Amino acid sequence: MKLFDVYPLYDVEPVNAYNSIIIDKNGVEYLDLYGGHAVISIGHSHPHYIKKIKEQVEKIGFYSNAVQNRLQSKLAEKLGKLSGYPDYQLFLCNSGAEANENALKLASFYTGKSRVVAFKNGFHGRTSAAVAATDNTKINSPLNQQQDVTFLPLNQIELVKAELKKGDVCAVIIEPIQGVGGLDEGTTIFFQQLESLCKEFGVVLILDEVQSGYGRSGKFFAHQFHEITPDIISIAKGMGNGFPVGGIIIAPHIEPNYGMLGTTFGGNHLACAAALSVLEVIETENLIDNARITGEYFSSQVNDLPGVKKIKGKGLMLGLEFDFEVSELRKKLIYEKHIFTGGAMNKNVLRILPSLTIGKREIDLFIKALQEVLVIEKDVVI
Repeated sequence: MKLFDVYPLYDVEPVNAYNSIIIDKNGVEYLDLYGGHAVISIGHSHPHYIKKIKEQVEKIGFYSNAVQNRLQSKLAEKLGKLSGYPDYQLFLCNSGAEANENALKLASFYTGKSRVVAFKNGFHGRTSAAVAATDNTKINSPLNQQQDVTFLPLNQIELVKAELKKGDVCAVIIEPIQGVGGLDEGTTIFFQQLESLCKEFGVVLILDEVQSGYGRSGKFFAHQFHEITPDIISIAKGMGNGFPVGGIIIAPHIEPNYGMLGTTFGGNHLACAAALSVLEVIETENLIDNARITGEYFSSQVNDLPGVKKIKGKGLMLGLEFDFEVSELRKKLIYEKHIFTGGAMNKNVLRILPSLTIGKREIDLFIKALQEVLVIEKDVVI
């Protein structure tokens, strides 16, 4: 049997990693400024993370959600405290796509309606409803396209109002900072008006914090910059530092019923141990503050780089928008400078999504390498 060939792969095979360093099979070290799509939140192989997973697997690694699991309640309590949502409810699953799938399903249950409003260049996952709410026709099959989704541009609130007035919308789903789309975001006025409209028309407001959550923006959740309180928040990537875990945080006015949602693996003992260890490290090492401070430092250092049009994002969820496509630049950074970065649907955006533990020294190494790749005798190479 061979692998189903759906991933274009770089010719690098990591076999070891620590903090922000990846080591390949040949012993070459790489600076990781991408974290496997913003998954590595507390650094590769963090000792507290390893310790907690080892301790848990020696006790019990898994049983189904048909029995009590005290770790789930402990995780919910800790997450509520650190995120600022102590009165909300937590449903655990396995991934960001599954989180958004359950968020949309729950919104439809709650309202009795089915149409979804989403936003251009948004990305919410690859499962049925989540991918239907993703603005990318290449990954939407005819099966997915049966979903009723309306895509609107960011920051045009009158268009949103016109759709909600039709009375058939169950949910508005939006990323506070677009990830795959290229780091675009709504204004504070837009988000606040969006919250008001959803309340006015009885529509569930879903904030997709799968990539932007868990301190990456410099606040626990990026939507907190706008002082809004959504009905449902979806979480995943940085939640388990590489262990598959996701979830949705649900407002108290949305009441559960037995069988409404379900999962086999979601919230298992190992997943909860991993997720708890991440929260403990975020808290004890002040990583949200570090994300804000290091992100500000990064932004202060890249203004004069050749070809850079704009710095996008917040904290350590950043994008450099160039006046050229960055695919060749990313290859040069990987193969010549041994630095991992990310791309986006916007082909001119270089995404920077490092561990929240990263510091100024690593940023300086990246800036120096980027300058060397971009500038040869004052000419842009790309």
